[in-house]
Amino acid sequence: ALGLPANFIAQEKASGALPEKSNVDGPEAILAGSCSSATRGQIDFHLQSHPGLAVAVDDVMAGTMTKRDIVAFALANIGREPIAYSSATPADVEAAQARYSRQAVADRLDRLFADAARDLVDAGVRRLVVAGGETSGAVVSALAVDSVAIGMEIDPGVPVLSVTGPVTMALALKSGNFGSLDFFSKALQRMAGR
Repeated sequence: ALGLPANFIAQEKASGALPEKSNVDGPEAILAGSCSSATRGQIDFHLQSHPGLAVAVDDVMAGTMTKRDIVAFALANIGREPIAYSSATPADVEAAQARYSRQAVADRLDRLFADAARDLVDAGVRRLVVAGGETSGAVVSALAVDSVAIGMEIDPGVPVLSVTGPVTMALALKSGNFGSLDFFSKALQRMAGR
């Protein structure tokens, strides 16, 4: 549905402006909190050629995995499309929720990714991909994003979002089951205008 207005504008059957191509080329990071099958497939595909940091729930709950670990990993791998992910199989998710409670796990992971995102942006990351609806909401809140300009579509239903303000950057926020297998790399390329 997101592409419909652009189609009508391009055919001169409606007025308006076409989405602008993003031109944010800078340090990048990917944070994935979604446990959907689509996101897990996208992570597996991405890890075939890019570095990844698995964020284990037990480590997060014990305090042995912190935002500093995610930030250090991402910054050490800038230019290589680093991904930090807490995504797990349904059985693993159920087991973690049984140990700590569903709400405790969700709150802790969302806060971890939100705090890491804020620190990454403070450290210079300008292209940020976030997978997971709740994770995306937590990140947007932590970054204090007031408004965005909707840019080119990455995959159906997921556009590049341009953020201006004290920091100019590009975001891609996707709910779990959106996007093609190569979504993460494609998103970073679209953000850079490629």
